[in-house]
Amino acid sequence: MLAVLQEQWGSLDNMRVAEIDRPTPVFGEVLVEVVAAGVNPVDAYTAQGSAYNRILELPFIHGWDLAGVVAEVGYGTTRFQPGDRVFGMPWFPRQAGAYAEYVTAPARHFAPMPRKSTFAEAAALPLAGLTAWQMLVDVAQVGPGQRVLVTAAAGGVGHLAVQIAKSLGAYVIGTASAAKHSFVQGLGADEVVDYTTTDVATAVGDIDAVIQMFGGDGALGALRCLRPGGIMVNAQSAWTPGMTARAAELGVRAAGFLVEPDHAGLAALARLVDEDRLSVHIDSELPLARAAEANQLVGRGHTTGKIVLTVAGPGRFDTTAPRSAR
Repeated sequence: MLAVLQEQWGSLDNMRVAEIDRPTPVFGEVLVEVVAAGVNPVDAYTAQGSAYNRILELPFIHGWDLAGVVAEVGYGTTRFQPGDRVFGMPWFPRQAGAYAEYVTAPARHFAPMPRKSTFAEAAALPLAGLTAWQMLVDVAQVGPGQRVLVTAAAGGVGHLAVQIAKSLGAYVIGTASAAKHSFVQGLGADEVVDYTTTDVATAVGDIDAVIQMFGGDGALGALRCLRPGGIMVNAQSAWTPGMTARAAELGVRAAGFLVEPDHAGLAALARLVDEDRLSVHIDSELPLARAAEANQLVGRGHTTGKIVLTVAGPGRFDTTAPRSAR
């Protein structure tokens, strides 16, 4: 099978498409034929050697997000049958190998695809969607009437976090450049703040939960937006020295966060999609052979929504959602 390999860390140029052996599912696993794979900033960071490389081995098969069709089930697996359409973020942060024609992983790392999603849309959803869901629901425990600030609200995680927070009944404020205000408003945000011209920490206050997509001084400043007892959930906490101490000084809370595989969370996201309360925006689709280019684009940090790699050959599967579901 074809897969995107990296044999040396340090550069996106080290990615290459190679022929490798197809994996075989063991007990409790499924073999999924990948139709599309999502591209995330962590993919680019990993290639450059600045993510979770200490737990990864070379040669490394890139990618965590995927949607595809179950090709084979291992002994004891009853959740799926061959032919089922599934999506997931298996093994994260260990190697999943989603930039490939086939993937094996525990069945509970997958969920049935949303009925209203194409394969590309489903592949774009797991990592960013689970990040947003777990930050909002599991950590911040956002509920109706609460005020939520989502930074980088037009990005992969951010644009989903805005919609999920609205589905939870929150009042949502997003940050984005002026050119992306209409996009974020279209997601349902109640307010949008231009972070390039406005001091967000001064302009926004009385926030119950900050969903923070970046670290450093910006994250420390965003703590000032919180009401007493409010919480910041920071996806880049490891790169924000002093965050916990600064939060304590202000009488607020700060939580570091790393997304994990979660079939229940995937099922919740699928329900929101099928109820027309959540949609993933595809910035662009590229073939598997252009994986390095896709990572260059996402690594620049200005993507609107998600980038997706198409993996299955033309005509191999019907890549549109069922018409009855549209």
